[in-house]
Amino acid sequence: MGRARGGRLGSTDMSSENASVSGSALSGSAVSGSALSGSALSGSALSSTPRTTLRRHKERGSADRGDLYAVLDAGLICHLGVIADGVPLVLPTAYGRDGDTLYLHGSSANGAFGAAAGQQVCVTVTHMDGIVCARSVFSHSVNYRSAVVFGTATRVEGEDERWQALRVITDHLVPGRWAAARQPTRKEMAATAVLSLPLAEASVKIRTGMPKDEPEDLGLDVWAGVVPMTVTWGEPQADPLLPEEIPVPAHIRDAIQR
Repeated sequence: MGRARGGRLGSTDMSSENASVSGSALSGSAVSGSALSGSALSGSALSSTPRTTLRRHKERGSADRGDLYAVLDAGLICHLGVIADGVPLVLPTAYGRDGDTLYLHGSSANGAFGAAAGQQVCVTVTHMDGIVCARSVFSHSVNYRSAVVFGTATRVEGEDERWQALRVITDHLVPGRWAAARQPTRKEMAATAVLSLPLAEASVKIRTGMPKDEPEDLGLDVWAGVVPMTVTWGEPQADPLLPEEIPVPAHIRDAIQR
């Protein structure tokens, strides 16, 4: 969901120590991560931890917590890394951010999702902004924004927080949808699991710009540049069972314009 940004095939790593990216054009400040907690996080700079210190392309990292928010807020699906029954699993799931808490949505019947409660997990969100075509194969890359969040996941049990979390997740996908749709029943709430994860330890990284070819390759007769990528919304398609007199609501129109 952004415009094009630009690394090399040999250095396009988007893991926590090698990449995670931000939602704005960063100036290349150091790293990210934090050992802060609670309300003290908001407005604070990210600080490095052993897990979030960037060891390659440090110039692409950001210590600005606002960049972390931007990456998370621009995404719709995250990937939750968890160990379940001794096996590493990565689960794609919907999420939403409420201040410095990330809420993750899952099914109560999903054993792997439930196994994350009380243990260390990793959550990633990545945006592809363009393919970077270089003069040499090795120097090809991608422009991206990414965030990696580490921490202990907590199963949300309190009824008030569960309702708040599901509202946050729903409105993150389509702002205004929670108020427009029927609220969950007791049975539906029982079938839904929610995890919370503090944004206390995270890394952010971004790559923008053109290919970084070797000086001796600049004279090659090979096209080089960036092929931008964007995510766009299509025209809403009504359910065939929907009465014709029900129009597309304003909050849906607003969502596809964002």
